[in-house]
Amino acid sequence: FQRPPNPRPARIEKYPHFRLKIKNMTTLTIIILAVITVVILWLIFDYNGLVKLKNRAKEAWSDIDVQLKRRYDLIPNLVQTVKGYATHERELFEKVTQARVSAMSAKGVKEKAGAENMLSDTLKSLFAVAENYPDLKASVNFLELQRELTDTEDKIQASRRFYNTNVRDLNIKIESFPTNTIASMFGFKQMELFEVANEAEREPVKVNF
Repeated sequence: FQRPPNPRPARIEKYPHFRLKIKNMTTLTIIILAVITVVILWLIFDYNGLVKLKNRAKEAWSDIDVQLKRRYDLIPNLVQTVKGYATHERELFEKVTQARVSAMSAKGVKEKAGAENMLSDTLKSLFAVAENYPDLKASVNFLELQRELTDTEDKIQASRRFYNTNVRDLNIKIESFPTNTIASMFGFKQMELFEVANEAEREPVKVNF
């Protein structure tokens, strides 16, 4: 006679509440880690965006600086050329020279903008005087300086617009929430616009006759 095998007793789950608690804790941990990951990615993305805009603005300012230096180099030759035909305009020549020196020594965007506005005014006066001298306007040297200055003025205006666009975008981003928190944490500061004083001065120096 063979005894039937005893049925295996059902396994009794021990501590079911403990396992449920662990499962809930695991889910919560995953959620917390996911949130932290999203926050970190957002911080990196926003920080890199600020760095990109700042570098673009600095690059644009470098372009402006290059074109301004080119204009500074042209002005002495221009003054000497006009002086050869209009010797009695001594006061005007001194004003142009002084305005050039002031523009070259100006520090900061705001001060530089003011000095450049004054220099543009004196150059306009210089070209206005040149209109009274037909021989001067026909001079090959004067015409070449005129062409180079026109090209330089156009490049200055284009560089200024590019710079102001990037600075405006950077300043808006720094002021916007929640990016302003990151900007404050990492020391990002608003930059100044390179603006002219009024609408009349927004046009390049007129050098065509």
